[in-house]
Amino acid sequence: MPNVLQIGPLVLPVSLLFMFVAVAVSAFVGKWAGRRVGVEVEPILFQTLIIGVVVARLAFVLQFNTAYQAAPLAVLDIRDGGWRPLAGFAAAWMYALVRQFKRPVLRTPLLTAVFAGTLIWGGGILAVSLPKDEQKLPTLALTNLQGVTVDLAQFEGKPTVVNLWATWCPPCVREMPVLHEAQAQNPAVNFVFINQGESAQRVEGWLAARNLSLRNVLLDTKGEALGVFNQRGLPTTLFFDARGLLVSARTGELSAATLAEQLEAIN
Repeated sequence: MPNVLQIGPLVLPVSLLFMFVAVAVSAFVGKWAGRRVGVEVEPILFQTLIIGVVVARLAFVLQFNTAYQAAPLAVLDIRDGGWRPLAGFAAAWMYALVRQFKRPVLRTPLLTAVFAGTLIWGGGILAVSLPKDEQKLPTLALTNLQGVTVDLAQFEGKPTVVNLWATWCPPCVREMPVLHEAQAQNPAVNFVFINQGESAQRVEGWLAARNLSLRNVLLDTKGEALGVFNQRGLPTTLFFDARGLLVSARTGELSAATLAEQLEAIN
C-alpha cells in the first residue's frame, strides 16, 4: 500500500486518511449504539480520542526528548509524524474501560465505538507498515553542483538518506537545517540531496544565502527521481540500509526527532 494519497495537487499521508475514517466511523457507531440504550457517548468518545492522541505524541517525545531540547515548541508540531500508536491505543482503552465501569450503561456503545476506531486506525497503520517489494538504490545518473556525473548506486555500502527537495517548497526549506545538522553529526551515513528541476546557480545561491554547506547535492533537472522512487510529493526522504535496500520513506517535513528515529532504523 502506498504511504501517500494524491488528490490533485494535495498529497496526504495514508495513515492520516485512516485516522479521519476511524474517527468518523467511531463517532457514528457510538451515536447509533448510544441511541439504542438512551445514552449520549460522543463527549466521552471525544475525550478518549484526545487522551489517545496526546499519549501517543508524548510517548514519542519522551523517547526522543534530546532532539526536542533545542526547540521545545517543536513538540507541538505534529506535522513531523512523531507518534507511538500502541501507547495511544492503550491509553484510550484504559480511559474508556474506567468510564464504563463508573457508568455501566455506557459499556456497549462506548466500547463498541472504541473497538471500531481501533480496528480501522490500527489496521491502517499495520497495512502501511507491511513489508513491500524490495527496492534498492537505483542506477540513476545525475550531476552535482560542479557538473560531475554521479550515480546513486555508488552510495551503496553505507546507510543512505536520499532527500528530494526544491527551494520553492516551504516544508523542504524548513527541514533543511535539520538535515544539514544530521549530515554533520553522522559521518557514517550518506546524505544525498536531489534537487528537483532547478539550476545549479539557483541551488548554490540558495544554499549560500542560508549558510548551508551540504555534501552530495545533485540536480535532477528532468524530474526523474520522483518516478524512479515511485513517490509523489515534496519533500520526500528515503532511508536505505548499508545493503542499499529501502527501509522506509516519508513524504512531508521531518523534525530532528523523526529524523533520529529513521536513522536508528538504518544504522
